[in-house]
Amino acid sequence: MNANKNVAVFVGSLRKESLNRKLANALIAMAPDALKLHIVEIGNLPLFNQEFEANPPQSVTDFKKQVQDADAVLFVTPEYNRSVPGVLKNAIDVASRPYGQSAWNGKPGAVISLSPGAIGGFGANQHLRQSMVFLNVPMLQQPEAYIGNGASLFDDKGNLANDSTRDFLQKFLQAFAQWIQNNSPQK
Repeated sequence: MNANKNVAVFVGSLRKESLNRKLANALIAMAPDALKLHIVEIGNLPLFNQEFEANPPQSVTDFKKQVQDADAVLFVTPEYNRSVPGVLKNAIDVASRPYGQSAWNGKPGAVISLSPGAIGGFGANQHLRQSMVFLNVPMLQQPEAYIGNGASLFDDKGNLANDSTRDFLQKFLQAFAQWIQNNSPQK
């Protein structure tokens, strides 16, 4: 990879101590040199309202710019009711509008779903992929990342303490770096 790629990370849980935020921070710390990961906050966005498209609130304008400035996007999300958390879906909708002016368009992407349950947020992962197809975000196909039993992965300080998960995530990030290289739009 020729240069560091700016990767915007979107955490699907707003809770300060959420497992997904802990995972996002672990990914930032272990990212290969080719990737510069940073969390883009989604909690201050207003609910999407088409009436604001012509003159969006400043928080929407700022958020869209952060998405546009990213070379790639990474979603780290729990599953709520077998789907994507509402706050994450709202962020996706806000940055995709008005129609034809999506900030997501063409950015390579990936998703990691993390859950305290055994199936690792499979439903959220798959629903998110469906939205990204429509938004023209080529999503990393393999390795798929559904991480279950999330509460057992971190030590009491919030650090990733499971070696096999750490190894898997390092391989995931390497594959994602290559995916970005292969799928980045030509500028």
